[in-house]
Amino acid sequence: MRFYAMPERKKFAITAAYLALCVIWSSTWLAIKVGLQDLPPISFVSLRFAIAIAVLLAISIGRVRLLPLRRSDFTLLAYTGVLMFGMNYALLFWAELYVSSGLSAVLLATIPIFGMVFAHFILPGEPLRWQRVGGAMLAIGGVAVICSRLLDFGGMLAFWGGVAVVFGAATAAFSNVLMKKRALQLAPAMIAAWQMIFGTVPLLFLGLIVDGNPIHFHWTKTAVFCLLYLAVPGSALTFLLLYWLLPRMSVTNLQTISLITPPGAVMFGWLLGGETFSLWSLAGGALVLAGVWMIFRKPAAPAKLPAELPSCS
Repeated sequence: MRFYAMPERKKFAITAAYLALCVIWSSTWLAIKVGLQDLPPISFVSLRFAIAIAVLLAISIGRVRLLPLRRSDFTLLAYTGVLMFGMNYALLFWAELYVSSGLSAVLLATIPIFGMVFAHFILPGEPLRWQRVGGAMLAIGGVAVICSRLLDFGGMLAFWGGVAVVFGAATAAFSNVLMKKRALQLAPAMIAAWQMIFGTVPLLFLGLIVDGNPIHFHWTKTAVFCLLYLAVPGSALTFLLLYWLLPRMSVTNLQTISLITPPGAVMFGWLLGGETFSLWSLAGGALVLAGVWMIFRKPAAPAKLPAELPSCS
C-alpha cells in the first residue's frame, strides 16, 4: 500500500505547488495596485524585497552555503539583480499607478519574447525558429493594441506606464538568459536572495531621497497587509516553490504559468479590484497570450534556469 501511496503524495505535492504559484502570482498584481494607494512605488518595492531577503536568509542560514564560490559570481548576481529587481520591478510598480493590474500582467508576459531573442545571440543552443518568430510578431501586435488603447483612454502617463512594463520585461529576460549562460553552484534560495540584495539596496537609497522616511508613510492596515503579502508569499515563498519545481517538472510545463497568471490577474482585478477592460484591450491581451503560447508550443531542452522563466510580480 505504501509503495503506491508515495508517488501519489509526490504528485499531489507537485500539483499543489504549481497551483499555489499560479494563484499567488495571479493575485500579486492586484496587491501591488491596492498597496500603491498608500505607499510610494520605489519605497514600496524596496521594502517588499528587503522583507523577502530577511525571510530567505532566515530559511537558508545553517542549511545551505550562503556565499557564491567566485568573485565573478558576485558580479553576475549583482548585474542580474539590478536588472531583475532594481529595474524591472521598479518600473512595474511605477507603471501600476497608471495601468490596471490585469493589463500590467499581460504586458509583462512578453518576457519570453525578449528571452528568445537574447538567447539567439547569447546561447548557441537556442536559435530562433520561424514558429517562435511568428509568435513574437503576434504578441508584439497585441502589445501595440494595448498601448494604443492606454494612450487613447488613459493618457500619456498610462501609455508610458505600458512602455515601462514592456521595457522591464526586456531587462528581466536579459537577466534570465545571463543566468542560464553560466549556472551558479549556489542554492536557489540564495541566488534569489543575492539578486534581491543587489537590486534592492540602490532602491532603498533612492526611496529615501525621493519618498522620504518610511516611518512617515501612510501605514494603513491595507498597506501593511499588501506589503507583507507581496514580500512573504508573493516573493520568498514563490521563488522557493519555483526552484523546488524546476527539477520535478519539465521546463515546458512549468512555463505554462506565464499563460495562466495574466488571465488570473485580469480576473482578480475584475472581481476584487473593480477594474474594467475595453474589448480592444482584451483583444490585445489575447494576441499577447497567443503569441507566448506559440513560443512555448515546442518543448525546449531542460535547463536549470530557463531563458523564459515564468513571469511574476
